Amino acid sequence: MSTLTTTLPPHRLDLAGHRRHHGVVPWVAYHGDDGRDRLIEAVAAADLRGRGGGGFPTAVKLRAARARRSIVVANGCEGDPLSRKDAALLALSPHLVLDGLQLAAHAIGATEAVLCVHAGSPVLGSIAAALAERDDRVPVRVVEIPRRYVASEESALVHYLTSGDARPLGKHPRPAERGVRGRPTLVDNVDTLAQLALVVLLGPHHYRAARTDLVTVTGAVRGPGVVSVRAGAALPEVLAAAGGEAEPVQAVLVGGYGGTWTADLRGALSGIAAVHVLPASACGLDYTAKVLAFLAAESARQCGPCMFGLPAIAADFAELVRGGDATGRLARRIPLLTGRGACAHPDGAARLAASALRTFEADVSAHLAGGRCRVPAGVA
Repeated sequence: MSTLTTTLPPHRLDLAGHRRHHGVVPWVAYHGDDGRDRLIEAVAAADLRGRGGGGFPTAVKLRAARARRSIVVANGCEGDPLSRKDAALLALSPHLVLDGLQLAAHAIGATEAVLCVHAGSPVLGSIAAALAERDDRVPVRVVEIPRRYVASEESALVHYLTSGDARPLGKHPRPAERGVRGRPTLVDNVDTLAQLALVVLLGPHHYRAARTDLVTVTGAVRGPGVVSVRAGAALPEVLAAAGGEAEPVQAVLVGGYGGTWTADLRGALSGIAAVHVLPASACGLDYTAKVLAFLAAESARQCGPCMFGLPAIAADFAELVRGGDATGRLARRIPLLTGRGACAHPDGAARLAASALRTFEADVSAHLAGGRCRVPAGVA
């Protein structure tokens, strides 16, 4: 049995290799309604929380979705361009995810299981091969989701699986109350489901003592990619796991495109498990402007903050890069985005923009004074 949780194997594990590495799910210990209770209690004792960025207690979600004819949805879409951990899991340890999916289905009494990935995903072959090796209690249907940033948002998945429209529905009702085709639905990230399997395979107390987290590290590090670090690791340990800094660093983007810039390299992780390391030779304002332009283009275009607010702040940042003074407009516009969309997409963009203005304050002044920051001409 594995002594570390989601440490990735060097090569893809087939079913036999998975069982040698992790063991076999002890289904007899969780038989019947009493067993469902014990399973959810084990998840609660392990303090398992969502690994899709929200960090919500998984046991609470399981209890909320527990009902007759419920549905469990595994979210493997990974819409953020800076994150690769879910793809790595599905490519190298698909059976760990599928064990967790079956356990979640059992815990809530689900009669249907769906695994969602983006259309054309390179992990589809690995998933198909893994499903062909299994004879699961609840059949798993693989659904390809449109390759858009907001299409993998929880309510967007529910909407797509119900109607074929991958736009977010809003914050209410929750999927556990009324999800796919009106049925109670549990939506969990595939990393969360892999962790759920390990709670059972290791036991909750061993799991808590040995847990590791997968983090995607990109940018100015010697070994960019998906790394495994101890649970709760701060940035120094994450960067060290990726080989350390490849060149002088000016800031780190924590939490993906909807995350936060920080110049404090001793800080903690937050949001989705993705870290981008910005070298001193790059312009943070220019990088942020390009991300904001991407976020504006990827919105569902159904709410005012996304239709008008995101293009406006993206244009303001582009103007800052050119040396124009858009700081006053940004000060007015950024607060108007938070909490007003059908999903959290505008909130993430606002968070990113506000943190960039704080972290790159000196660069803003330099751009306003001379049209560019301290980055050598031609680098940015």
